[in-house]
Amino acid sequence: MFITLKSILRTLVLPPAGPLLLAWAGAWLAARSGGTALRRAGWLLLLGALAVLWALGTPLVSQSLAHAAQRYPPLDLTQAATAQAIVILGGGDERRVAPEYGGAPAAGLGLLERVAYGAYVARRTRLPVLVTGTPSEALAMRATLARDYGIDTRWVEDRSRDTFQNAQFSAPMLRAAGVTRIVLVTDTGHEWRAAHEFQAAGLEVVPAPAEMWTPRQFGLLCCVPSAAGLARSSDALYEMLGNAARVTMAALHLRRQTP
Repeated sequence: MFITLKSILRTLVLPPAGPLLLAWAGAWLAARSGGTALRRAGWLLLLGALAVLWALGTPLVSQSLAHAAQRYPPLDLTQAATAQAIVILGGGDERRVAPEYGGAPAAGLGLLERVAYGAYVARRTRLPVLVTGTPSEALAMRATLARDYGIDTRWVEDRSRDTFQNAQFSAPMLRAAGVTRIVLVTDTGHEWRAAHEFQAAGLEVVPAPAEMWTPRQFGLLCCVPSAAGLARSSDALYEMLGNAARVTMAALHLRRQTP
């Protein structure tokens, strides 16, 4: 129930729905309010929300937000040599049925970034792999690793529906095999929050962020919005809000424990 509510709130607050709801509220005030002040406030809310939506879709803003959400540098493979396993987190999207693969499951574009990088690290370190996510995500990751990269998955955790559960359900499986230090593969914006969740679950973490932000030149198109830019901004804002919520919850928990 909590995870469903969190998903609904994410959809309603983050772009595009969040700014569009504000724009709708502004249009309603501008059309229905009898007072001049309220009508002016409605127009300001409408135009401001549309301006924010436009800005969040531009390469200039979306790339800046992606950069701000990136907290870890690229993986140093010499650090990975001290780890005992690789953990690849589910997320993004998965395809339950891929006709081009004979109806077998396959990782979608977002999830494939993590799987491909996890396979790259696994080949160079020879470390065993754990995949964690929903049942469909875990199945898609396992199938893609075996079919496309020749990587066998040693552990499959397929009960989790968010990052907290990824860590809580994966940690006992790893500790039962004597694993205490892992290479953690996920999106670069998600890596900071994920690493802290796995550390809180009692594991040492070597961050291995995928899909790293790199500087780009956009020219005149830097202020032209796109669907990809809006999605990038939404993902970055989600991670920033998630990190803020995690820090707040940890501070409240510590305050309750302090006499």
